[in-house]
Amino acid sequence: MSTSSQTVTVNTEKVKIFDTTLRDGEQSPGCSMNLEEKLKVAAVLEELNVDIIEAGFPIASNGDFEAVAAIAKQAQKATIAGLARASKKDIDRAWEAVKHAKSSRIHTFLSTSPLHMKFKLQKEPDVVHQMVVDSVTHARNLCDDVEWSAEDGSRTEHEFLCRCVESAIKAGATTINIPDTVGYAVPEEYAALIEMLFNKVPNIDKATISVHCHNDLGLAVANSLAAVEAGARQIECTINGIGERAGNASLEEIVMAMQVRGDVMPYHTDLDATVITKASRTLSGVTGFTVQPNKAIVGANAFAHESGIHQDGMLKNAETYEIMTPASVGLVESNLVLGKHSGRAAFKNKLAELGFDDLGANSLDDAFVRFKDLADHKKEVFDEDLIALVDDSALRQNDHIKFKSVQIVCGSEGPQTADLTITIDGEEKRCKSEGNGPVDAIFKAIKEMVPQNARMQLYQVHAVTGGTDAQAEVTVRLEEDGKTVNGQGADHDTLVASARAYINALNKLIVKREKTAPEAMTA
Repeated sequence: MSTSSQTVTVNTEKVKIFDTTLRDGEQSPGCSMNLEEKLKVAAVLEELNVDIIEAGFPIASNGDFEAVAAIAKQAQKATIAGLARASKKDIDRAWEAVKHAKSSRIHTFLSTSPLHMKFKLQKEPDVVHQMVVDSVTHARNLCDDVEWSAEDGSRTEHEFLCRCVESAIKAGATTINIPDTVGYAVPEEYAALIEMLFNKVPNIDKATISVHCHNDLGLAVANSLAAVEAGARQIECTINGIGERAGNASLEEIVMAMQVRGDVMPYHTDLDATVITKASRTLSGVTGFTVQPNKAIVGANAFAHESGIHQDGMLKNAETYEIMTPASVGLVESNLVLGKHSGRAAFKNKLAELGFDDLGANSLDDAFVRFKDLADHKKEVFDEDLIALVDDSALRQNDHIKFKSVQIVCGSEGPQTADLTITIDGEEKRCKSEGNGPVDAIFKAIKEMVPQNARMQLYQVHAVTGGTDAQAEVTVRLEEDGKTVNGQGADHDTLVASARAYINALNKLIVKREKTAPEAMTA
């Protein structure tokens, strides 16, 4: 069997993919999505064919509730899950949000480790056990599909964990999740924990065992796969591995590990791996979290070969240094596309080839105008340019604050000034400001028109493609009252991209302000 084979072995056991990008992933510092962005990510997750989408934490805010409800109504195939703490109020709120879906799930959780019970919950084990029973029972009375998670499960005493799992299943839980909440476990230890549950919990066969691994030691994917070997049949993961602290198990790495190494892991998922690159790019565009170049599967260098020995081998046979093909994860070679004389129909067709076949009329119009402007300034327009441009246009249509224009005066003599025009809820505003450089002048002008106390934590520029005429993609991170957001903007002019990024961050800050952080939010 070739190591690069993309054929799934027949009669292998299925592993469900539970994607928590929109819930745990959104808890990444700086990551905040508005309703339109969440719907866009949910749509690509359905295109990817994930089994369960954890759409959010409905009790966290009205915005979270509305987003989960909207995703539930939009979903065509995936089960939509809402997270809830072990309280009637949380569970009722989650059900109100997910009940609109064709397939709904309530995901409720409670800490079970001695450390969490003593210092976070401040409750005795017997009380915690009863809370597990009560919460699962209430959830099951509302929804046929209930998942229960033992928060900090990997550090929970085995006897108590078995007791809680058995009772949760008896109360009606159809899925039991054993999270490695703080990323503390190692593969052999974690697999042994799952195996122990199969050996000691008498009704374990009545539920699917799930795993949710954090990546604090860089072992989230390894731990997840080890748990599958031990009997788990659901993995909770995120696109690009985003999540709290060091992130979660990476969906793309898990899926491709099973697909490429089916010879030693006789399991499969139902995911369409050719959508992986699109999903990764969509999430990056929405969140402003760029993927590190050497990231497995979706990094810019994942299929790059610079070494002379590697290049020679690749020319003779790609399998010498590639265990999977770029096409198998939906990565198409960057080709020169379109030009300033290209028409709207050609532009629309090219976007469809790149996976942007669902743009609304307003988004398409804005993207086309910006494409023509880009083509006037840039000799060669590549796929990456179009992806950055469309991401920047399509996700800004419903922003409260919108960029309109900017004129800059700068140079070694100074002063550096920015004459900026924006719209706020449709009302045009203009401000001229001086600064310590053109970017500072732009940001001061924005701040004068949109007063706020947010502190800038990051300003980052990178070129979308090579060449001195490359389109710039700018990321701005703002922090306000402990809440952080990332904003992103793209343009052939770095200063315009900077203005767009700052404004995008402010729009996300508006969304983030209404979010609360309920106690014991993570699982």
